[in-house]
Amino acid sequence: QEQLVESGGGSVQAGESLRLSCHGTKYIGHSKCMAWFRQAPGQEREAVAAIHTGEGSSFYSATVKGRFNLSLDSSKDMVILQMNSLKPDDSGLYFCAAVFAPCDVGGRWIRQRESDFGFWGQGTQVTVSS
Repeated sequence: QEQLVESGGGSVQAGESLRLSCHGTKYIGHSKCMAWFRQAPGQEREAVAAIHTGEGSSFYSATVKGRFNLSLDSSKDMVILQMNSLKPDDSGLYFCAAVFAPCDVGGRWIRQRESDFGFWGQGTQVTVSS
């Protein structure tokens, strides 16, 4: 089973930017969805962004909309999460996830639960200091 390979992450000050990448050849294409989840200590894993890897439409949680951008680089079989204007609350372990199904129905983002995704990366740490 092909793995999802994450890269990026690190420690920054509030207001700065970071970029996360997730490579997964098998998960790029029609009716496939890749997403980024984050998990802070003692909290549940939450979806922050997702992208339909066939058509490129993306979706965002209310907490990151306008600051994060998730894009598809088909030539490299990867998705890229650009995180701008980072806040201390954005800190956590970020996971890339994938599922062989669309992210949405009629433009409405439906796959936001951890249980909606069957394939996961190992996680990469993001720490934002105030």
